[in-house]
Amino acid sequence: MATLREIPWEAFQKLDADGKAPLLNEEDRLFHVLVAQQFSREDLDRLGALATHVRRIAKERDGLLFLQDLLRHKRAMLYFSQPSTRTFLSFCAACQILGLSVGEVRDTATSSEFKGESQEDSVRSFSSYFDMIVMRSHVGGLAERMAWVLSNSERPVPIINAGSGKDQHPTQALLDIYTLQRSFERRDGIDGKTIVFVGDLLRGRTVRSLSALLTNYRNVRQCFIAPEQLQVSEDVQEMLRRKKVRFELSGDFERMVPEADAIYMTRIQDEWDTEKGQSARIDTSRFWFTGAHLKRLKPDAVVMHPLPRRNEISTDVDHDPRAVYWRQMRNGMWIRAAMISTIFGQEDAILGYREPGTGRRKRQKR
Repeated sequence: MATLREIPWEAFQKLDADGKAPLLNEEDRLFHVLVAQQFSREDLDRLGALATHVRRIAKERDGLLFLQDLLRHKRAMLYFSQPSTRTFLSFCAACQILGLSVGEVRDTATSSEFKGESQEDSVRSFSSYFDMIVMRSHVGGLAERMAWVLSNSERPVPIINAGSGKDQHPTQALLDIYTLQRSFERRDGIDGKTIVFVGDLLRGRTVRSLSALLTNYRNVRQCFIAPEQLQVSEDVQEMLRRKKVRFELSGDFERMVPEADAIYMTRIQDEWDTEKGQSARIDTSRFWFTGAHLKRLKPDAVVMHPLPRRNEISTDVDHDPRAVYWRQMRNGMWIRAAMISTIFGQEDAILGYREPGTGRRKRQKR
């Protein structure tokens, strides 16, 4: 199978996400993580099961020490030139669970970029010291460019896209899928469910990535509820048509609440405004989830949010068991640990973990 070393940058750049996905692995193993489209249903099932295994092992001291010894010889760079709290800390915690040493650059004013160094040269410098680079940037396509550059260098190291412009946020989509897997594990899984996306769907990269991952499941209905100016983009719609996925565009939030198995709320992405006050001129109050909506929501449905939130979910909702956004956030630590362990070939070691002193495989607790 072809890799990034075997395709010119200009040709790679012209491919859509489905075309890029097969080029991102090395030796049939997960390597770069750049787009949601590189994960199959089998991949998602395997990563979800591995994440659950990691979280169970980590509950006890011996298990956590075992995990922390797996990648003690590896180092990770967290290069977050775009502000982040949850994603940064989630990756940091995932690395610590597996024993990786972590370096960070969160303000380019403290790096050589302040002196005029290009981001490309900065990342190549990081690859001299670290075994994995996690990148978050407001520049779309930068993670893809750096993955190609490093794959064609003398020191190829994995690039993880932790948010790239308005394009993709694949590891957020992984934690979203993992949350849905766990939420619906007693309801025959994600197949056949109605997933309702609400809010700023035009500029929300989490929506774009999760929508792509959901196409791996059978008979999932995707509904996009937003003001007309913020409705999901045409390229996402075309992807869904091409994959023959049922979807609906609407501005009627109230109608969709009782039909939803999962409601995925999003905030206004006004950091992408092209003029001052652009987003403020759009009335989004009709798309806020309040305590009153809980009475109309299915008893086994879930309310999700990638966070941070503003007014789009009332704090009155927080203590309802169907509000899973805090669990969703914590799930990110586990699924990212599962992903990192897979990149470095440690999944068999984790799945084969045995309780010390017994010779028995660690008993799994629900």
